[in-house]
Amino acid sequence: METFTNKDELAYRKATRRVKELKGFYGNLTSYCVIIPFLAILNVMTAPGYLWFLWPMLGWGIGVTFHAVSVFGLGKQWEERKIKQLMDEDRKNIKTL
Repeated sequence: METFTNKDELAYRKATRRVKELKGFYGNLTSYCVIIPFLAILNVMTAPGYLWFLWPMLGWGIGVTFHAVSVFGLGKQWEERKIKQLMDEDRKNIKTL
């Protein structure tokens, strides 16, 4: 049985949370990439005069985009980096006083 220090356990929990976030995003993206073409084919076969599949493609695409931004972009990682930066600046300012 392995024993973790507090630092190791914290790193493990962060890594586990990150893997869950990535898994959720890739699952969402995979579903989008499978279902939207299916809807497009269904639409063209049944009602080629009106391309209704564009509506779910647009709505779900916006959702996938926001999901990607939260996982890879301005999500929690950005917040954590900004908090650390501000805390470092405060420590630096306190030392100079």
